[in-house]
Amino acid sequence: MHAATRRAIFRRLRAANPAPTTELKFDSPFELLVAVMLSAHTTDKSVNAATRVLFPLANTPAAIAALDVGGVKPYIKSVGLYNTKALNLVRLCQQLLERHGGEVPADRAALEALPGVGRKTASIILNMVFGEAEIAVDTHIFRVANRTGLAPGKTPREVETGLVETTPAEFRKDAHHWLLLHGRYVCVARTPQCPKCIIRDLCEYPRKTPARAR
Repeated sequence: MHAATRRAIFRRLRAANPAPTTELKFDSPFELLVAVMLSAHTTDKSVNAATRVLFPLANTPAAIAALDVGGVKPYIKSVGLYNTKALNLVRLCQQLLERHGGEVPADRAALEALPGVGRKTASIILNMVFGEAEIAVDTHIFRVANRTGLAPGKTPREVETGLVETTPAEFRKDAHHWLLLHGRYVCVARTPQCPKCIIRDLCEYPRKTPARAR
């Protein structure tokens, strides 16, 4: 993709949403870490439903660790794979207390060492909490990057590398949110909403959905 086309895509996304952010609900770095960790393989809506009940009761590493796995499970049943996530969440909280004084670490290696935290979650925390221009690649971003031609790749890591290397610096901090939201609501998996897409003419996807005849 030509650099001018790439820049034009991000300019339009920025114009449509100047201050993008996650749809997960949180009030602290720790709450964001928990919400993002729980969001793997499930919807933000399901996570918000769980944390809306959990966080008023326990929203610190110490409070959640005190609940233990059996105490956490009833609060996160709306979340996919909740049994495994309950175990990871309690272990994550214990590790934060034991190794980081109960604080969310600002280091990628330390984040990825936490139970249930992978590269994508670490990238989101580094971006949103610590202001680093990281681009986390989920299924939506993977799809959009490949369809549009922004950063074709066979794996999330390939796409991430491509996006980091080619996204102009002024857009890199918010690129994750723009591409995720575009994939969630416009460039959807089954039938992309090409007729209403604001970057339709810049996108290199060869099988664009045609507008319906009136």
